[in-house]
Amino acid sequence: MVRLEAAGLFAGQVAAAEVARRLRISPKPACQWQKAWREGGAAALASRGPTGQRCKLSQRCLQKLASCLEEGPAAHGWDQDQVWTGARVATLTGRKFHVSSSVSGATRLMRRPGFTPQVPARRAAERDEQAVTAWKEAAWAEVKAPGRPVTASSASRMKPGSPAGRRRAAPGEGGASPRS
Repeated sequence: MVRLEAAGLFAGQVAAAEVARRLRISPKPACQWQKAWREGGAAALASRGPTGQRCKLSQRCLQKLASCLEEGPAAHGWDQDQVWTGARVATLTGRKFHVSSSVSGATRLMRRPGFTPQVPARRAAERDEQAVTAWKEAAWAEVKAPGRPVTASSASRMKPGSPAGRRRAAPGEGGASPRS
């Protein structure tokens, strides 16, 4: 967008320094854009699309991945919990498509069809939620120790109380005692 504006300004015989000032960019890219514009016109300043590594999976493989994700983790061997994590999707792409990817790359892959990575709850399979709730209501109040009393105190072991209530000494008053 900005490059095309720059192409219009270059066509109007505006200097690169002035283009940089108007578009709020540094002078160096403005000079580079002007050179590219002189050699190839406005088409030379058009965007070439996103940069970076292309997706390792074809469009057809991405559709298969989406259907695998819709089947759920249990259909692919993860029956502890019904959660798709980035690590699981990376393992799945390796098994199904023979393509290795990092956890972050697998997370980006699963976002394409609209899935989001999830973090599994780290709870024991034998956990009894009703027993936990009953214990919290009955025993927790007894077990929990009372908090510290609200008094003037200090975090330091050397100073017994908070200095808030003390009178401050004037400069030179109460200084160090003379040594003998």
